[in-house]
Amino acid sequence: MSSPRSLPPHASARSRNGPHGVDTAWPRPSRVEREESDVLVTPLVRGLSILSVFGPDKAWLGNREIAVATGLPAPTVLRLLRSLVALGYLHHDDESRKYALAPASLALGYAAIVDPGMLRLARREMAKFADATDTYLLLGARDRLDVIILDTQVGKRVVLDLRLFPGMRMQMAYSLMGWTLLAILPEEERAYLKEEIERRTGVTLPASIRRRMADKIAEVRELGFGTLHGEWEPELACVAAPVPMPDRPPWVLGCVGRTARMAQTRIELELGPRLVATAQVLQAHALQRA
Repeated sequence: MSSPRSLPPHASARSRNGPHGVDTAWPRPSRVEREESDVLVTPLVRGLSILSVFGPDKAWLGNREIAVATGLPAPTVLRLLRSLVALGYLHHDDESRKYALAPASLALGYAAIVDPGMLRLARREMAKFADATDTYLLLGARDRLDVIILDTQVGKRVVLDLRLFPGMRMQMAYSLMGWTLLAILPEEERAYLKEEIERRTGVTLPASIRRRMADKIAEVRELGFGTLHGEWEPELACVAAPVPMPDRPPWVLGCVGRTARMAQTRIELELGPRLVATAQVLQAHALQRA
């Protein structure tokens, strides 16, 4: 398959979080909406936008870095940072004059997206899959317009350093795991998310991406999993399967390996169905706990 080269100029930059197709190179959507809304409490929105800037690769940030990331004025950011520190959501280091997430913030986010029992089961199943197939496994969930990584497991014989860790993000519109999640959403919700992606980034999705997204959504609906085989990163192949969750947003499992070890036929006949089976184990356990 040829690679979709008719992409925006910024797409050629390599992502800091991983290769194209796993975590893509397009810029993150703006974290703060400028317009006011009758249903939004602006200080709350701004405070949450500050918390969302932090991640495993951005553990400590200064006032100016946060202002740039959120698009908020530096004085506004400073006032909000002081409040978040006072409430226990951020920690401030006097020497470096930087901020990091504090236990209250970490506990809040973790409780919101992760059932500890489900996560323990997912880790066991992912580890078994990774070791048996010599692949790299990712578990993700939707957070606004991104897929946030909940866990990773690497096969014991895998020589593949993707530098992906829990808390990192990939954009829904430009990643296989994102397209896989979109595939199991109702049509109305999927259309809304596509519109939101373009509205917040101010960039119309390229026709090549729209086609690829539609193809992968159809593939997931037909086979139960989606695939990429050297299309954006020649040496890497990916397969992803959704994990519908009762009364919670769905999860998604992603399997990554080298194209030399993950031939297209192996993905279609072995890895894809096996990943779907793993997703079904997680879904069945979630139904029992519901």
